[in-house]
Amino acid sequence: MKQQLKEIILENQQFDPGTIIERDYIQIPLNTGMIISIVGARRSGKTFLLYYLIAQLKKEGLPAEQIVFINFEDERLNLKQTDLDFILQAYQELFPDLDLQKTCFFFDEIQNVDGWEKFIRRVYDTKSRNIYVTGSNSRLLSTEIATELRGRTVSYTIYPFSFSEFVKSHNGPDNNNTQLNRAKRINLAEQFMLEGGFPELVRFEQPFKVKILQEYFNVMIYRDIVERYAISNTEVLKYFIKKIFSAVTGPLSVNKIYNDLKSMGYKVSNKYLYEYLDYCNNVFLTQSINKYDFSEIKQAKSDKKVYVIDNGLLNAIDYSVSENRGKLLENMVAMEFLKQGKKLYYYKDHTECDFIVQEQRDLIPVQVSHTIKESATRSREVKGLVNACKYLGVDHGTIITFDEEETISESSCKINVIPFYKYF
Repeated sequence: MKQQLKEIILENQQFDPGTIIERDYIQIPLNTGMIISIVGARRSGKTFLLYYLIAQLKKEGLPAEQIVFINFEDERLNLKQTDLDFILQAYQELFPDLDLQKTCFFFDEIQNVDGWEKFIRRVYDTKSRNIYVTGSNSRLLSTEIATELRGRTVSYTIYPFSFSEFVKSHNGPDNNNTQLNRAKRINLAEQFMLEGGFPELVRFEQPFKVKILQEYFNVMIYRDIVERYAISNTEVLKYFIKKIFSAVTGPLSVNKIYNDLKSMGYKVSNKYLYEYLDYCNNVFLTQSINKYDFSEIKQAKSDKKVYVIDNGLLNAIDYSVSENRGKLLENMVAMEFLKQGKKLYYYKDHTECDFIVQEQRDLIPVQVSHTIKESATRSREVKGLVNACKYLGVDHGTIITFDEEETISESSCKINVIPFYKYF
């Protein structure tokens, strides 16, 4: 075991990941003296973010010998909590004269080892305060992290590529200054809407991308949810998740799904279905938002709207959604706001507003519609936005379309209609 760890440590010190795309919405400081926790969906770029941080440390003069990178999904490793100390032993035997206080430790997907928190706490207290950990479960967020690490951890959430990062990865234009640039960005927006932004997919062609996305989905289901949460009734779980995907962008009625399952002869408590939704959110398969209300109690009790972490994943699992450009655009917009760290709600009375976007103390109502050329669609979107403006006491809102742009004045409310490729 120790010899294997030595080989892995040396191998990773010499590893060259090649070109790394710098992420737009996640800036991680170095040498903070805190444990840096990076969480996000599988294959969303956590490992390459660590490689980027390592490259920055090397630029600042840190020698490769003072970097320890361990990927806990390396098939050569099958570590238990009692084995974790072998990492320190192996490193110190390789470099007995180095000062561990200056060594930076990078532990990728460390949640695979039960009880890892105590090991990290010991390293932090006795060896080095330069520790970076990643995981595919929201339990690594500072709000949910184990007691041993509270007050010592700063958490960051990473998602698949944003639209701007996707454009960068395809060497597309970063502005709309010319007709050619606009045409290129519209074309990339269409591609992004259908294929999503998982970084690994950039180098592949269709239909292989779909196969990869389906494999991501299966790993999230069976490894991240079924195994981690000891789910015995996988049929119910899969049915529930498919219902989430088909109902994406709309308020999700867990009770309706419960009644459907009951009529099909399945014995399951709706309590478990709510837990399944939490699990999907925990492993970043989905993200949920509440209905906006001035009463936080009413917010918590409202039906949630659920969004899938990536449009490519959504299309690969539910082919019917790919025909609904309105749903695809709304899911894409929701995820773009979340990637920016915005707090999201939806609003509904007798009309509906897709999003209430919270930016610090400001609340901005936002509608999403692929097109508002049809009079009925235009009327519905404008009315829902105006009602949300009145409820919030604001005088402006936004409609995000695929490629249409104009300004509308309605009932003392200024509405900016902006195409997706310009807004983001």
